[in-house]
Amino acid sequence: MNTSARVRTLAFLALTAIAALPAWAAKPSVTRTPFGTAPSGEKVELVTLTNAAGMEVEVLNYGGIVKSIRVPDRHGKFADVVLGYDSMEGYATNPPYLGALIGRYANRIAKAQFTLDGKTYKLAANNNGNSLHGGLKGFDKAVWHAEPFEKGGDTGVVLTHTSPDGEEGYPGTLSLRVTYTLTKSNELMLDYTATTDKPTVVNLTHHDYFNLAGEGSGNVLAHVLMINADRYSPVDANMIPQAKPASVAGTPFDFRKPTPIGARIDADDTQLKYGNGYDHNFIINHKGNDLALAARVEEPKSGRVLEVRTTEPGVQLYTANFLDTVGKSGHAYKKHDAFCLETQHFPDSPNHPTFPTTTLRPGQTFHSTTVYAFSTK
Repeated sequence: MNTSARVRTLAFLALTAIAALPAWAAKPSVTRTPFGTAPSGEKVELVTLTNAAGMEVEVLNYGGIVKSIRVPDRHGKFADVVLGYDSMEGYATNPPYLGALIGRYANRIAKAQFTLDGKTYKLAANNNGNSLHGGLKGFDKAVWHAEPFEKGGDTGVVLTHTSPDGEEGYPGTLSLRVTYTLTKSNELMLDYTATTDKPTVVNLTHHDYFNLAGEGSGNVLAHVLMINADRYSPVDANMIPQAKPASVAGTPFDFRKPTPIGARIDADDTQLKYGNGYDHNFIINHKGNDLALAARVEEPKSGRVLEVRTTEPGVQLYTANFLDTVGKSGHAYKKHDAFCLETQHFPDSPNHPTFPTTTLRPGQTFHSTTVYAFSTK
């Protein structure tokens, strides 16, 4: 074969190989499309992130909501593994906080108040006399500024927002930046930063409802869960943590060895009765601020695996104990049809001096990272 013929043959083989690749495999991409109008009248955008492996994440600039995460099972079949809605109308109220970015203060603050530097701040009492997930209009209901990006095979979007002094009763103008990155390794990384002009409290998290068998596929009780925690935070009847953590040993809260979520969820246990299931903070086994493994979940039938790594000291396991809504494609979402792993500082920290502090002062920067890593087994 002469040189010219060899070149033509190699070119033909290269083109044939490219044509045989799935459409998504050629290169990662970022797109942005309109997604309706927020209750405020502001336009909402949907940003779609895709990596070279075909994983896809959809993010709304309304509430920082993760609308969908599509990942393959052990046979390469893709499914959306987070609960959500098809339209902006579903997200306009969103009482379960499906897929939402939560702040200023994730989880509960007792009696909807806290004292900082001798001054008491009153918050919205939107949960049995307590303040939950930032109040009546938390960050889950804000329209964020979105800047998509693509870098080195990773795709993402940077969301920025300013929360004014006094919003929902919290002091200080808070400037926020949350970066969502879909890596080429099938990880969704959330990186949070915040600064303030007055002393305040900050606790940010993401409220994704996961079902690794695919949203709308039924309950998650057979999912096998490991939580890297020797201790958890017992709560009172109003779901406010007690001052002292408790050992998970010998309790339904011991997930140190992989255990089906539903194995002990109906146990005759006061803590489970308070929450109607799991709704508790687990104290992650790590010191310092490095990324540490918080939890690992496997769905046996599909083989999908989720690992959660975080710099936060705690993770809240919530088993969708009061879920009752209609979501994507008309799917009915019911009790225990999903699980949440909300990486966080502890609930009610501003009222517990022994808990890791959530106070942020001028000149300081709040910084937190959580990684959701998807794989198969």
